[in-house]
Amino acid sequence: MRQARFEHFNLELLSWSKPAGTTKQRRVHRVPISEETAAIVRQRRLLAPAGTPWLFPGDVPGQPVKEIRRFWVRIQRQAEIADVRIHDLRHTFASLLVSGGASLEMIGKLLGHSQMQNTQRYTHLMDSPLRAGVDAVASVFRPRPVLVHDADARVDTGTTSPTEATTGAAHRSG
Repeated sequence: MRQARFEHFNLELLSWSKPAGTTKQRRVHRVPISEETAAIVRQRRLLAPAGTPWLFPGDVPGQPVKEIRRFWVRIQRQAEIADVRIHDLRHTFASLLVSGGASLEMIGKLLGHSQMQNTQRYTHLMDSPLRAGVDAVASVFRPRPVLVHDADARVDTGTTSPTEATTGAAHRSG
């Protein structure tokens, strides 16, 4: 991300193509982006110094930002998230995909994993939506509570409670 260039983004097709030299797998990694992300890239282009190719230009002209630690510390302070590491954002992204029902294959592709084992760490998160589905089916078979009326209350239909019916019958016959 630190070396992302404006030319890597196709804002019409909403995609980001990371060059092979910037990925661990040394292969081009094309990722779809949201409309919101495209809007941020457009805004960054407007704010960047003229002629700067970098999404995040550094202090040295013509170079991308080198060190993001100070920037991240400032973000942590402003957002009051002292315990959050920048890499946690990647895990949160994957977790949100899982909770939204995305397949492990899709998550792996979005994260740029070349090995499915790397994506397998998110399988435990898939239990929650699966459990919700199982619970929904189980709720169909759960016994429903039976409403028990107060034995001393009269019902508007003119019937009496079982106690009154028994005692009333005794009084009428006697």
